[in-house]
Amino acid sequence: MAKPKKIKAVNVDDLSTWVKYRNGLCDDCNATCCTLPVEVRITDLIRMELISEFEAEHEPAKNLAKKLMKQGIVEHFNFKTSVFTLTRLSNNDCLYLDTETRRCTIYAKRPKTCREHPKVGPRANHCAYLKR
Repeated sequence: MAKPKKIKAVNVDDLSTWVKYRNGLCDDCNATCCTLPVEVRITDLIRMELISEFEAEHEPAKNLAKKLMKQGIVEHFNFKTSVFTLTRLSNNDCLYLDTETRRCTIYAKRPKTCREHPKVGPRANHCAYLKR
């Protein structure tokens, strides 16, 4: 009788513990990827309905960042690249992750970073899978 394959515990900071992504892997995952920092751009903020197209065209990005930081939506803004980082909760969960279901509450409007994961990321085509 073959021994079952031992699965190492995932450590989001240790890419060697990430597993090769395959379809269906997210179905019983604890949404570990949703504890990573999420970088977004103006187009994402519009899609997420956090700002309007009018604001994006007429308001400097640094002013939008200040507004979103005050609202607790953005925790960091890189002035050189105009990249915003979404706020994470004290346990590192994304602001938009439902704590009960471990599913994204804005899935249809989620940022490009999330849409492209795990194809693009710290270890392409791998994810920090952790069974629920």
